[in-house]
Amino acid sequence: MKRTISLIILVLLSCTVLSGCGKTVKEVEQANPVNTVDADAEDTSEEKTIDQKAEKPETITEYESVTEQENEIIMVMTINNKKVDVTWENNASVAELKELAEDGLTIPMSMYGGFEQVGPIGKSITRDDKQTTTSAGDIVLYSGNQLVVFYGSNSWAYTRIGKINLTEKELTNLLSNGDVTITLSME
Repeated sequence: MKRTISLIILVLLSCTVLSGCGKTVKEVEQANPVNTVDADAEDTSEEKTIDQKAEKPETITEYESVTEQENEIIMVMTINNKKVDVTWENNASVAELKELAEDGLTIPMSMYGGFEQVGPIGKSITRDDKQTTTSAGDIVLYSGNQLVVFYGSNSWAYTRIGKINLTEKELTNLLSNGDVTITLSME
């Protein structure tokens, strides 16, 4: 009985502490796994109550994280005045691009090779080139100072920047009909 009460108190305290953290219960459990039920303990209704209470803060914390992400300032890409949805990489190159985009960064792009658009970003930024086979929608940094957006495929040493979330057909229609202008801004 003392063990069950101790476990309930421990779970309630953990839930209270975790609700104020930026981590979800899953992240904490992965970092510090805790076994709240002994292998030889019987399945009782009290133990089920503990498990149900442990799930509630996870839901609240996930909601709080989503709210924080919605309020976060993000980098936005437009191609010829059409806003496109991009999933950005989390690396030093993207962080530096975000700094450049704070005042708006306009990049005149030129078609190259029938599968990509290439344009200068105006200065060299951090790069971490790796041999990469690209696909339609990939955004990469070439030579540390050129942005490349693919509507086809190529293999070269690039630094990954992001991925445009459009189909290959949509990207081909958007990028294969002559030079385009890309604008990066913060919203």
